[in-house]
Amino acid sequence: MATLEKIRSKGVLLVLVVGFALLAFIVGDFLKEGSTYFNKSKETVAKIVGEDINIKEYSAAVDQMSEVYKIETGKTDLNEETMTQLRQSVWDNMVNEKILNAEAKKMGLAVSKEELSDRLIGNNIHPLILQRRTFAGENGQFSRPQLIQFLNSLDQTPTSEEMKEQINKAKNYWNFWEKTVKNSILQEKYNALISKAITANSLDAKMSYQDRKTSVDVAYVVQPYFLVPDSTIKVTDSEIKDRYNKQKEQYKQEANCSLNYVVFDIKPMKDDYKEAESWINKLSAEFKTTDDVAGLVNSNSDIMYDGHNYSETSVPAELKNFAFGGKTGDVYGPSFANDTYTMARIMQSGIMQSDSVKLRHIFLLTKDASKEDSIVKAIKSGSDFGALAMKYSAVRQTAANGGEIGWLQENTQGVEKDITSQAFSKAKNEIFTIKNAQGIQIMQVEDKTPARRKVKLAILQRKVVPSSKSYSKIYNDAKQFAVDLSADNFDKKAKASNYIVHPATEILQTTQKIADISQSRKVIQWVFKSSKNDVSDVFDCGTKFVVAMTTEVNKKGYRSVDKVSDQLKAEIIKDKKADLMIKNLTAELGKNNSLEGLAAYLKDSIKMASAVNFASYQFGTAGFEPSIIGKVSILALGKVSSPIKGNAGVYVVRTSNKQENPQPFNEKMEIMQLNSRMGYSLPYMIVQDMKDKADIVDNRLNFY
Repeated sequence: MATLEKIRSKGVLLVLVVGFALLAFIVGDFLKEGSTYFNKSKETVAKIVGEDINIKEYSAAVDQMSEVYKIETGKTDLNEETMTQLRQSVWDNMVNEKILNAEAKKMGLAVSKEELSDRLIGNNIHPLILQRRTFAGENGQFSRPQLIQFLNSLDQTPTSEEMKEQINKAKNYWNFWEKTVKNSILQEKYNALISKAITANSLDAKMSYQDRKTSVDVAYVVQPYFLVPDSTIKVTDSEIKDRYNKQKEQYKQEANCSLNYVVFDIKPMKDDYKEAESWINKLSAEFKTTDDVAGLVNSNSDIMYDGHNYSETSVPAELKNFAFGGKTGDVYGPSFANDTYTMARIMQSGIMQSDSVKLRHIFLLTKDASKEDSIVKAIKSGSDFGALAMKYSAVRQTAANGGEIGWLQENTQGVEKDITSQAFSKAKNEIFTIKNAQGIQIMQVEDKTPARRKVKLAILQRKVVPSSKSYSKIYNDAKQFAVDLSADNFDKKAKASNYIVHPATEILQTTQKIADISQSRKVIQWVFKSSKNDVSDVFDCGTKFVVAMTTEVNKKGYRSVDKVSDQLKAEIIKDKKADLMIKNLTAELGKNNSLEGLAAYLKDSIKMASAVNFASYQFGTAGFEPSIIGKVSILALGKVSSPIKGNAGVYVVRTSNKQENPQPFNEKMEIMQLNSRMGYSLPYMIVQDMKDKADIVDNRLNFY
């Protein structure tokens, strides 16, 4: 009982303890489950028409496009600029696709499997497939057999990891174009549907015809605005503010930031040049005499030695005279130019060799190696190589085309050195074999380009780069500048050290780099997370260090009146000049209502604009003057107009030589022409309008 009474006396405390325990349990459980939500939120790179795009999906799309780009261009390494362009391309495609699919779904538009198949491999193949060089034949044109052969290769059972990787890349490549074609068809359908709803009518046709029906020649005198000094025109702050409020919609802006920054170039210092000179001089004697040229070059040079031959067009320009004017064993250099030391040694001269060879092959797996001799013997006896390839070759994508590999150059990437070295040394139609762990290739040289002069050249080249000591010195200079740096002393400290302060204004979240500074996206990421007058630490941007200060942070919305005040002031000044000029010219015309008299008053000549009508885009040599064109289109012949405000000045005009278009009105033709002109811009306008109205959240700044 005593124990029970004690528990009762502590009842309130126990309730609180139990309550807190339960709360902790519930909150803990929520946090565990909620962590998934928060992590997903952190991984969201975009939100497009209500759909979250995970960074993994976006990154996978970037990887896919990178592989497609490599296949399309033949490049293996993609630099920063190319990757930036590819990421932007993926973004644009993804936005267009998500918006289009959402709109198409509302309208019941879709692409059927049969329709897609017809545009991919059927009788109505899409231009995007026709233009792919992967599916081109020997003449460079689209080849249906080549396409079928490619598609058949996707279903092969890989016999090695390398083959498996190649098949996966090919599948990825095809999936990309299949999806791109599907989206293109859907866009075509959407555009066609909308274009039928937006069309010229009979009134448009009549107006278009009337605009061009009557033309006149125009004599005119113009008083340019620049003749009146801006300093003579007064503009008040209230006038600027009133003008701003009237046309505020013109000044919409995306979120942007501005910054000032100082650049520290990471470049070699004096000691680096001295060390490089000493190094090349010591190496020079060994380079001239060593028997292991490949080892020496490949362990010291920026250019690897692989034993391939240079032609007169492929050899570096500075070495051309030496390479084709010397003999085997001759040595060039060391020379120094553009921060680079160069030496070269002729390994073999007097070579006559083709630039390209055309090959075909039969690939035998190791288990079929016993067939090699009989196949080679059959080929040499006159049997059809292509038929044998289709029967015996394990590489079905080439076998289906008679074993064709195509044209190769000596240094074609991805081709074994053993293949090219033998291929270029063999005569046309000669057979040779290549054996490796995967199997045996029976190869034949089908054709060769004409032989031309070549030389085997070993090039030892080394660019002088900053040493670790120089790197540290430059970094310490940047770090010293950043110490105790603030908005108040940024310019002062820079000036004291003779550093140049560079401005970067209105940087957007999508801006990829500052000026020409590579790898400077990190600076942009920083500035959008900073506040005005924040100063950064030192950024390592590859070849430069950067220290920055945020000078402005502008949210999405409207540019402030201060930002556009100069523009508004210029507009108001022009308007006031026009009013003043119109008043003066009107008074002068009251004294002498002739164009000749006005020209004499202005000490100028009468100018001419021929065949002006309401549809004209330009007013003679004066350029874009829509107000003047509109006025002369309704002005009575021979009458001197009152002063007219134009873009470049105030005009007084007189019309003459009225000309009527002899062509009768053809409503059908006019509508067709109007729709044709509209057709050029309508697809772009449709996509842009959908983007403007779509709910798009771009979080790429958090990832790239």
